[in-house]
Amino acid sequence: MKYKVKAPRVIFMIFAVILMLAITVVSVIPLWHVLMLSLSNPTAVTTNRGLALGILGNLDLNAYKMLLGYKKLWAGYGYTILYIVLSCAFTGVLTVMAGYIFSRRRFRYRNSFMMLISFTMLFNGGMIPTFMVIQKLGMIDTIWAMVIPGSLNVFNIILMRTSMEGISDALEDAARIDGANDFTIMFRIILPLCKATFAVIMLFTAVYKWNDFMSALIYLPRRTDLYPLQMALKEILFRTTKDISTAADATSNSVYAQNIKNAAIIVSTVPILCVYPFVQKYFVTGMTVGAVKS
Repeated sequence: MKYKVKAPRVIFMIFAVILMLAITVVSVIPLWHVLMLSLSNPTAVTTNRGLALGILGNLDLNAYKMLLGYKKLWAGYGYTILYIVLSCAFTGVLTVMAGYIFSRRRFRYRNSFMMLISFTMLFNGGMIPTFMVIQKLGMIDTIWAMVIPGSLNVFNIILMRTSMEGISDALEDAARIDGANDFTIMFRIILPLCKATFAVIMLFTAVYKWNDFMSALIYLPRRTDLYPLQMALKEILFRTTKDISTAADATSNSVYAQNIKNAAIIVSTVPILCVYPFVQKYFVTGMTVGAVKS
């Protein structure tokens, strides 16, 4: 039996494909433009005023050689990865525990506590009170100031709670009959069934920490050696700009200033783009779980 596709459906599919292609082009072209500029001849880059869809002049990799030669860049990479790993560990454990507690119907005051913590999504103490708390705890100029604040996010708790509420109570009852405790049920039974939501939360945390520079500005005033990648790139770009403004003649850095800036964008963007495809399959499922009740 052949399925007859109606005209409105065909029109919608054509419109959807065209729209997705347009969004893809708008998203990819700026990154491609920056990549081409970073690989182009520096003289051609400074004189170019249009969109670079190909390498301008001859292929030149000196900007990447100069950029990758900065030791602070590699230190920034290392500390950023460390912050991401620690943040994901703290966020993962705390979010799973909070989501499990608030999803259990036997917890009598779960709705009251949920309303209380949800209130912080709209109103909070602000930057100065948070800084004072971190300072009193002795975490200023330490890696923990980059990790612990913000590890428990209300939005993540809501996602995890909604996902866990969709799991049948019969699984928990069967596990308790077999002698399992709450930690065994939470991590070995409930969590594997919520891996899509968990993967999305880990992706959110990793992307946030990868792009986070404000925390370093606030909590690492003297320990510049603990700066993450984004702050290291900021120092690299500032140093290049300073070289241009103070140099008496055209130095190698001033010639490659624009190339170095474009290369810095690529270096800071490509790694996180490489991680996303491995988590993409969980993204839609993790975000929409619980949206439809059976």
